[in-house]
Amino acid sequence: MIPSDTILTTNREVGERVRQYLDILTKPPGSLGRLEQLAIELAAMTAEPFPRVTPPGVMVFAADHGIAEEGVSAFPQAVTAQMVANFVAGGAAINVFARQIDARLEVIDVGVASEVSGLGVVDEKVRRGTANFAREDAMRREEAEAAIAAGRRAAGRALEAGCRCLIIGEMGIANTSASSAMVAILLGEPVFSLVGRGTGIDDARLAHKQAIIEAAIAARAPDPEDPLGVLASVGGLEIAAMAGVCLEASMRRIPLLVDGFIATVAALVACRLAPSVRDILLFGHRSREPGHEVVLAALDARPLLDLELRLGEGTGAALAFPLLEAACRVLAEMATFEGAGIVTGRAP
Repeated sequence: MIPSDTILTTNREVGERVRQYLDILTKPPGSLGRLEQLAIELAAMTAEPFPRVTPPGVMVFAADHGIAEEGVSAFPQAVTAQMVANFVAGGAAINVFARQIDARLEVIDVGVASEVSGLGVVDEKVRRGTANFAREDAMRREEAEAAIAAGRRAAGRALEAGCRCLIIGEMGIANTSASSAMVAILLGEPVFSLVGRGTGIDDARLAHKQAIIEAAIAARAPDPEDPLGVLASVGGLEIAAMAGVCLEASMRRIPLLVDGFIATVAALVACRLAPSVRDILLFGHRSREPGHEVVLAALDARPLLDLELRLGEGTGAALAFPLLEAACRVLAEMATFEGAGIVTGRAP
């Protein structure tokens, strides 16, 4: 793990200079609304007055969950591996959106229960899925640490390939159950307010899912002040890996665009491990999963989009990415009043 005091924090002086610069561009001050704030945040994150976010790097982490044995998902566990094959073939929603934004896309197996090795899948398998946390801890602490390290390596590969912004996504049947359990423990929230329909379960299965998670939390009883312990007790390997990406992005001063509920839970874990991680996080969208709103509030996060998505894979973050690019282009390409020869009549 890495100590909090080694994480680079935002350069607020650069952010303030950019704020002043935005006011001399050919527009009324503040008229581009949240896009201006986004430009300021990106400048502060990168310590660059003219930040760049292209090309983006999308990382999709795949892993299975033993809690799926309890019937908490509408789909069988085999769908995780099938979707990994779909990612590799280029047929998933994240493939479509990654192509749209010219992103580097990497699919990483950190814990799929079956073998998915082959062209296009990075093998970082820590174990073949987590254990059923309704009956035992999901994984050992060492395995959670190994998955975090796998995420950090994936971030490093993307940055070595020239990526200037990272996007995290996931695939894992039953990972909303793991995420809901983690949020209930870390934030002290009641399970019924967090658990959603995930893959589209009906009312009876939703009630069953809530009951299973409540009982599992009571049985496991991890310390909410120990984020790594919570990960090991009820979490997921892909959640740990995404937390690792957050940690590495913060060390490298690279903006990271967080996807929906599962990815935001990973970001929460990273912030608990190293609070300064929050400085490089941007949030792509607001998911329909009820727990997402709770985690966003805990991180004081305001997502860029609200399209009623609940897919995962990094799709919401990829859809939001063009807004980051637009914010950078405003700074780099928009004329100042003086440069354009426009006399505003405003006092200097």
